[in-house]
Formats: sequence, structure tokens, C-alpha cells
Amino acid sequence: MPHLPLRPVALAATLLLAVACSAPDAPKTPGAAQPKAAAHQGPRDTGDWLVDHLLSDPEQLNPLTSNDATAASVLGHIVETLLDRDPQTLELRPLLAAARPVVSADTLQYTFTLRDGATFSDGRPVTVDDVLFSIKAIKCEHVNAPFTRVYYASIVDAERVGPGQVRFTASEPYFKNEETLGGIGILPRHHYDPDGRLERASVRQLAEGAPAAAGQCKAFAERFNRDFSRNPLGSGPYTFTEWVTGERVVLDRNPAYWGYKFPGVETPYVDRLLLKVINNTAAALVSLKGGDLDTMTLDPMQDLRETSSKRFAEQYSKLSYHAPAYTYIGWNNDHPIFADARVRRAMTMLSDRHGMVDTILHGLGQVVDGPIYRFRPEYDETLEPPPFDPKAAEALLKAAGWADHDGDGVLDREIGGRRVPFVFEIKINSGNEPRKSVALTLQDELKKHGIVAKIRELDWTIFLDAVRKHEFDAIILGWSMSVTPPDAYQVWHSSQIENGGSNHISYRNARVDAILEEYRRTFDPERRTALYREFQHILNDEQPYTFLFMRKVTLAHANRFRDVEALPIGGPVMSRWWVPKAEQKYGAAQSPAP
Repeated sequence: MPHLPLRPVALAATLLLAVACSAPDAPKTPGAAQPKAAAHQGPRDTGDWLVDHLLSDPEQLNPLTSNDATAASVLGHIVETLLDRDPQTLELRPLLAAARPVVSADTLQYTFTLRDGATFSDGRPVTVDDVLFSIKAIKCEHVNAPFTRVYYASIVDAERVGPGQVRFTASEPYFKNEETLGGIGILPRHHYDPDGRLERASVRQLAEGAPAAAGQCKAFAERFNRDFSRNPLGSGPYTFTEWVTGERVVLDRNPAYWGYKFPGVETPYVDRLLLKVINNTAAALVSLKGGDLDTMTLDPMQDLRETSSKRFAEQYSKLSYHAPAYTYIGWNNDHPIFADARVRRAMTMLSDRHGMVDTILHGLGQVVDGPIYRFRPEYDETLEPPPFDPKAAEALLKAAGWADHDGDGVLDREIGGRRVPFVFEIKINSGNEPRKSVALTLQDELKKHGIVAKIRELDWTIFLDAVRKHEFDAIILGWSMSVTPPDAYQVWHSSQIENGGSNHISYRNARVDAILEEYRRTFDPERRTALYREFQHILNDEQPYTFLFMRKVTLAHANRFRDVEALPIGGPVMSRWWVPKAEQKYGAAQSPAP
């Protein structure tokens, strides 16, 4: 997965599929390495390139229809939001907006005033029309963005209310509305809707599904979904230069970026971001040691045994921190075998999760038992997860009707009037060695108990297509986790099973639905915490996922870069990295002038 926040501008309401793997109670990042020296106080030099590693290509670069972490790491430099978060304090702060919104007493209306002088990278000003277009695109039901649209379901209107002012109206309270509305990626209408296909449809009409807007929505979505996967444009400090599939994505710093004129807006120093696609971590390490990469996330073995020499330390430093993301095994709850919660629980009891952390991650991680970041107050430390206990698992399977009735060494049972063997397939994305090791470890253990697990590796984009179409028995995948108050509705509510939603495993539980709905309407943090602890207990009982682990990430980076530190936002922020002029590797002849 992309190993760190590249730029903390996109609030990214959606949870992100991971390739690898103002909040008074906002957590610090435990275990984060401290910078080697005090933060630099003087002026920082611009220039040089940063050559980073991507394990896979982005699925696509449409700012609304992409939902993988690789795409988010690229688009975070290009597309900006009304608000962002301070990476150190996690407080909301204005970005394209001139200030945080004015909120009505009933918390149903949010009025934003745009910053005068913000422009897109093509020089066109950011206007209220662009803000309205951006929320219209989200509300258009034919746009392939169900994972984003779910956060704006209660938004029933948006309108211009004054010069540079836009007011959003919600039908019901949602405690994260300021964050989600402030987190809308503002798209240039003239680029993404050049024919004005959404111009005559109002937000209210789109929210109500009015027939007058339906045709415009469909016509817009057909083009938007199809034609904007490889040509992103936004107001951010970097412009998109090229994407060569399987090789690289290139972004160049915009010397005319509007943010340079405004104190308090974070601006980057590196002239070019060259993101090299190398879908094998061993090959990536060779590239790093050869000087062709400046930074990459190390596998545990690479961290412990292949990068500990004095020679390596002369060129590179290493930074370790807990990444806010977890890896899991997802069981297709609609599959005949895994529809039974007893079977899913048994599968967790046959998964030696602590052993996986020790052997696969070499201790550089910790087991997780639910989807909530374990350093958030909502995380329930009282959970008693199923232990690694093969004998108890066998008893559960027997109680569920699984036995070797025909003596062929494989468990079977009658389902729907026919005898079904316990044979299934685990799908993983290719090039991800830790996930492959998890699959092989589980495969070996299951074989001892009469269960046959087959493993299939797929290219990332093909893998994601299968996941979204629910075409799998089991998957090994990862989700990002929120370091601020979470909202698990996107992944766990039953309404998100259909139409490309993020409930890929088809999990249904009426009480969980009710909890997730009440949680969103609740502004009392203590009540929200109580609700989510109940939610975690239900997941712990039903085991729709086998939650595996959260990795302790080790990032290697070239020594010439300064201000490389792990921050509470979830890791280092590359837009803060810089290189003194005397140490820059790529000169003005190779790099665009500041």
C-alpha cells in the first residue's frame, strides 16, 4: 500500500482499499520514531526530485470513482478540499475555504466562504460553481462512487447564498458533516463537465431523484465514468504530467500554485514526484540500493536483515511507525460455506494470527480484533477474540455439520440438498508477499483439518474488480483506519452490499445497521464510544472478517531529505520533505524551475 500520507489536504471521508497493506481526543501515533534533530527553523530549499515506490499502478485517477490507496496518494497532490487537517494537531483548518463554515444551531446548514485567489492549475479561478458541480457529481447516482456518496446521503441541497459563498443543507444531523463537507474534492467544472451536462440539474433535484435531473445525471455520468481515468486536474500544488502503465506516474510542482500567496497554506518543496511502479518488493529494494529510488516501505525481512549494513546507513535512514491500516481475511458471507457464523469463527480459530505477526512480520506489528484504530478511544480493549485453537475449531465445524462423511480426507456436509466438500479459493493481489505468506500459512493449517484452500494471485485492478463484484470465496485485503473519530457505515452497513458499495463480503446484521445509523446522528462522544464498542462485540461474535494485524511500517529514505518524521496524521508527510541545494541530486536542467 502507499506507505504514508503524501499530502494532508484531502480529508478522504471514504475508507481506502490498501494495496499492501479539531479533536481533543485525537491520538498520538504510538511507536512513531522521532526526528533525528529538531525541526528546521530557517528557510527550506526548493528543487530536486523525490523518486518513490508504488507496488502497483493506481486503479485509475478519476477523483470520484477511484477508491484505492494508491490513487488517493497521487490525487492528494492534485485535488484540494475546502478544509484540511493539520498533520500535527489534527485540527480542521481552511484550505480552499477562507475559514471553517458557519454552522446553524440545528447543525443542518453549513455555509462556506471560498478563499479569494484560489485557482486551478490551468489558471482558472475556483468558484462556487465548481463547488456546486462537485457535490452534484457526488449526488448523481450514476457516477461510480457509492463509497463516497454514502457520506453525503443526508445532503438535500447546496446553493449559492452570496459572493463566494455556498450553503449546504442536510436532512438530518451527522456529527462528521463539517469534515465530510469540508472534505469534498473540488473539481473544475470546465474540465470534468465541458458540455455543462449537470448545469441545469440542481443538488435538490439530484438528491430527490427528480425526473428532470435524471437524464442529465445519466448523460453526465456516462462520460465522467469513462473519460476521466487518466487526466486529473485540480487546484493542488502538483500537476499531472504522465502515467505510463506498469512503469511510472509523474507529477510536477506548479510554480504558479495559488497557495504560495497565503501564509498558513502548506506548500511543497520538491519539484518533481516520480512514482515508480515495481510490483515486487525484492526488485524495489535492488532499485533503492542502486540509487534509482529515494524511498520505499521495507518488508520485515528487508528491514531486519537486508538494510542493516553500515554502507546502507551511509545512504539511507529508516523511520518506523504504526500505520493506521489493517489486513484481514474477508469471508464471502453469501457463500454456502461461509454463511454460517460458526464456520467463520472456526476459520479464525484456525488462523494463528499471533504466529503470523511473529513469523511473517517478524514481530513488526500487532494483532487487531476489529476495524477501529486501536489507539482511538472507541477501540474496545475488553474484547475476547477467538484464540488460535484448532481443537475448538474442529468442534465448532462438527456442530455446524462438517465431517469427512465419505472418507476422502476432506470435510463435507449437505447444503441445499447436495453434498458439498469444504474446498474454497482465497484471492490475493499479486506482488504482496506478506499477504501471500498469510494465505500459504492458512492453507497449510487448514489442510491438517480436512479443508482445502486454493490460492489465486491476481493483478491489482483485476483483483479489485472481482472484489467489487463479490466474485470470491475469500480475500485477503486491507483497509485504512481513521485516526480521527471513525465512521464504519461505508464498509459494514447492509445498504452498502449492492451497486459497488464497500460491503464486499455481503455482511448483514440488523442491530449493526441500527448502531451505525444512530452513531452518525449522535454528537455525544461517550454515547458514540458505547455504540461502537457494542458494534465491535457483534463483529467479534460473528467473525465476518478474520481480522489479522496492523503493521509497524519501516520506511527507508535517502539521507539527503530533511524533515522526515512520523506525524499523528498517520505517518510522514512528503510535502514537507526538502533537500538542501548542495545535496540535490537532480538539477535545474532536469527539473522544472521553482
